[in-house]
Amino acid sequence: QVQLIESGGGLVQAGGSLRLSCAASGRTVSDYYLGWFRQVLGKEREFVAIISWSAATASYADSMKGRFTISRDNLKNTVYLQNDSLKPEDTAVYYCAAIRYCSGYECYQSTKYQYWGQGTQVTVSS
Repeated sequence: QVQLIESGGGLVQAGGSLRLSCAASGRTVSDYYLGWFRQVLGKEREFVAIISWSAATASYADSMKGRFTISRDNLKNTVYLQNDSLKPEDTAVYYCAAIRYCSGYECYQSTKYQYWGQGTQVTVSS
């Protein structure tokens, strides 16, 4: 079992920044890829970013490239999502998720992930 708890959400003006954190617990967290998704009420959960076990590789949704940065600290069992140049359309609940392994398109599919956090709200005002 892996437990995930997100934090760091809040209200920010357009152009501003937030850093989201996801604290993971449970055995062998470092064996999991960790990802971020987001969801707007009434819409499907959307892939944001994912990072591999050793942080050697990371992948982003096209709309987040250059603005969001994912990182992880396996000593602290924490994954981060640095959100810069935020836009009103980035407003959503952001979720942390864990998957043992994925490749290519399956990394973007929320249904493939085994564990989820409860989410943290990010609101960007115009």
